[in-house]
Amino acid sequence: MTTGEGRRTPDVSVIVIVYNDADRLPAAVRSVLAQTLHAVEVVIVDDHSTDGSHETARRLAAADPDRVRVCRLPANSGGCSAPRNRGIEEARAPWLMFLDSDDELPRHACKSLLLTAERTGADFVTGEVTRLYEESGTTGLWYPDLFADERVVEGIREAPEFFFDHLSTNKIYAAGFIARHRLRFPEGIHYEDQLFSARAFTLARRFAVVPWPVYTWRLAADPARPSISSSRHRIRNVVDRIAVARMIDTFLEESGNADLRPAKDRKFLHHDFRLYLGDLAFRGPGWTGRFAAETVPYLDGLAPQAVASLPRDERVCLRLLREGRYAEVRQCARGLGRPGIAPRHAVRDGAGRTYWGARFPDAGTDAAADLDITEWRLTEQPFAGGRIRHETEDLAPDGPLLRLRLRTHDPAGLLTDTAGTPGRENGLAAELWLSAGGPPLKVPFRYRRAEPEEPSTAVAAAPSGTTGGEYTAEIVLDPRRIPLRAKGFAGRRHPVVVLTRHGLGRRDPLLAPLDLRPLRTALPRAGPFGGHQLRVVCEDRGAGRLEFRWRRGGALRLAAEVAPRLGPVHREARRLRRRLSGPRLKAMVERELWRFPVDRHLVLFEAMEGAGYADSPRYIHEELVRRGLPYRSVWSYAGDRSSFPPGVPLVRRGSWAYVRTLARAGYWVDSHGIPSVYAKRPETRYLQTWHGQALKHMGFDTPELRLGGEERRRTHRDMVARWDVLIAPSEEFERTFVRANGYTGELLRCGLPRNDVLVRWNEPAQRARAAAARDRLQIPDGRRVLLYAPTFRDGLRGSGDSIRVDLAELAEGLGEEWTVVVRPHAYDRFTVPPELGHAVRDGRGFTDVNDLLLASDALVTDYSSLMFDYAPLGRPILLFTDDYEEYSGGSRGTYYDLPDIAPGPMLGTTAELVAAVRDLDRVTGEWAAAYARFRAMFASRDSGQESKAVVDRFFEGGAP
Repeated sequence: MTTGEGRRTPDVSVIVIVYNDADRLPAAVRSVLAQTLHAVEVVIVDDHSTDGSHETARRLAAADPDRVRVCRLPANSGGCSAPRNRGIEEARAPWLMFLDSDDELPRHACKSLLLTAERTGADFVTGEVTRLYEESGTTGLWYPDLFADERVVEGIREAPEFFFDHLSTNKIYAAGFIARHRLRFPEGIHYEDQLFSARAFTLARRFAVVPWPVYTWRLAADPARPSISSSRHRIRNVVDRIAVARMIDTFLEESGNADLRPAKDRKFLHHDFRLYLGDLAFRGPGWTGRFAAETVPYLDGLAPQAVASLPRDERVCLRLLREGRYAEVRQCARGLGRPGIAPRHAVRDGAGRTYWGARFPDAGTDAAADLDITEWRLTEQPFAGGRIRHETEDLAPDGPLLRLRLRTHDPAGLLTDTAGTPGRENGLAAELWLSAGGPPLKVPFRYRRAEPEEPSTAVAAAPSGTTGGEYTAEIVLDPRRIPLRAKGFAGRRHPVVVLTRHGLGRRDPLLAPLDLRPLRTALPRAGPFGGHQLRVVCEDRGAGRLEFRWRRGGALRLAAEVAPRLGPVHREARRLRRRLSGPRLKAMVERELWRFPVDRHLVLFEAMEGAGYADSPRYIHEELVRRGLPYRSVWSYAGDRSSFPPGVPLVRRGSWAYVRTLARAGYWVDSHGIPSVYAKRPETRYLQTWHGQALKHMGFDTPELRLGGEERRRTHRDMVARWDVLIAPSEEFERTFVRANGYTGELLRCGLPRNDVLVRWNEPAQRARAAAARDRLQIPDGRRVLLYAPTFRDGLRGSGDSIRVDLAELAEGLGEEWTVVVRPHAYDRFTVPPELGHAVRDGRGFTDVNDLLLASDALVTDYSSLMFDYAPLGRPILLFTDDYEEYSGGSRGTYYDLPDIAPGPMLGTTAELVAAVRDLDRVTGEWAAAYARFRAMFASRDSGQESKAVVDRFFEGGAP
């Protein structure tokens, strides 16, 4: 279509607003002009800038006059509304978009949104937003759950959760829709997007959603120019947000949409109010009081069902704010998002209900309902997951040292239960861990019982009948002992206090962050200073990092500011260091070391890519030690070394010592794969034990190798060619894994050595091991253990999506008879929800999964090879396979139709799983024949003596 002047009407008008942003404006405009949809126009609206932005805009228009136009407001409006409204009036296209001058559009944004709008007939289309953090260069997504799938929504009532999508900039709007409803941004107030978007969602008869990013929101690192959204420390910011929320309420009432208030209120509480709650930990009492005066009157009018949807800790904060208990509000706020932090005080009534604070709320009131924290089960958590609160009372320099006074609040009686009543002479041992980007400095100290800060405090009773308490400690720190790391810091590194349960060593300590925020207002500020310096980062929030700073040859300083980035000289030095210590250079050196004779007595052991002392290599090593054979074992580790027995020589995987050991060792014994960059010398014998049998496709059957490039396939062939001997635990393994990897070398046709202890589970040593695991997990006497061990999903590593069972429903359904132990795959993540700590345990702390297999009474898995290892135990196996069709039909695929080989029922809902566990004897009987067939297929070679057989056959009769 063309205009009367012969100029083609654009398909999309992108309204770019700017104020004093001349440096960024060109990038924003270029991101529009570079769109794959060429028929776009840019309407730049200058909000009366004073820095040259208008001149920059005019130059951009002159360079592309057909597609760029500029207009300027006569006076600065002080916000985004007026320039956007002016842009709506100036736009010529049938579709509109908005762009801020400091942001950008991805290249296909306009075209993909327009095509979706035309195909669906939607009034507008909304898409995902990429949040780009300029300081770190990292990115995140805006409410990704809203944009998980492409969909068409027939009105907001069909999906009221989209009130959370309150940005105006990630959408394309039909100009007719804007005109028909006279949609405009409210002027003279900030957070104008929220009203505009709420009206758009409410008035649209249909909107569409796309799951790809359509807007790049750049979060600038310049603290001198905070954005509106990062200026929450200003009370005016609070006032504006409340005012806009009231305007939305008025619109909903007047437009006949009052039934949408609960959904909008839920969004306000979970998004807007939550932002301020998180900030209250940094605010003083005066600011908190002014904040309460602005917010409480509005909060009192919100829908009760919206308030009830808040997490318990946020409901506690809201109640404390309403009651004017501002000091406690700030204490509560420090625990938001950090569920391991306890309240300072808690009280419990005769009915067993526990409440936040040092006094009882009036029974039967809203306050009692809000402050009721019984669901946290403070006294029923395992030690490692218990709630405790560490706070600093004083921090002062003493020459080159730091003196820290610590107070720990223990409302659940964890510490008393751990060590008895700590005597005033000896106290309770603990450690403070401080990290400067590398291994932490561990500073031991001892607690003394302290008098409560509030003498009238009553605390929740511990299970032993004793009460919780408060403890203090004086800690002397020497920052010079912390290794200096020129590379700086990545992420947040909080000081951590480590407490250990009495009698169980250091395997499952209670790690809780040390809260330094109470000191924030007392610390002196210091400007940047030169020299070689140490920064121990204690927190990283919007207000900056709180740091201990110490410079060699200088005095210790305390500061609250962001560490400067490394200069070009340091960056170049870091790049050079990486090149001189990279794997390629090490691989070359390893080949050069072949000139030295191989050590026929030296064995390099590695399990799970260096994760620890486990898998079949562990049991082969122990058989060598048991026989007293003349071999020297060296183990590879990649991180934590705590799982290795004392005295076992270790080398860090990838280190120069590792390279030297690889080159000299006469034997390699491994369960995953020695890094492909290292060749194996001909004299060295490599035993590959592999870590499980195959259900899902492996090797060259996987899409990564089947569809990947020849270079990738060649690398895999070279890795497999290094294997001299491969353990084959079943004929099925030979048919699947051996064939799929193109392995043609020697096979040891025997069971996996790691399964020996499972076959011999009834021996005293294995029973003791199971009891120790139960004790470590703090499984109550009389409870049975249900081990839940799912595998990861391809393409979703680290997402947590493999945990598909509804753990809350499972815990409730199984009651007091069972404790669920969750052992996710190493590639995935998991955290026990704090409200389930009484019934669910985290099994990730066990390096060797056999500890959990021995301690369990039944297994729940999905497609994990763990089912093959579990079969020698003869205990029930349940398969939770709610996504079986998707998983088996995916790009990777499986070797078997699982229903044909399953040793137990395939369950699709948590309710079905609960029913199966509650009637386990019947289920076991029904599946006995299928279980026996499964064992015959996959576990017939497991005799309980496989470690002995492997040593006999691989190590040449036991002597070099």
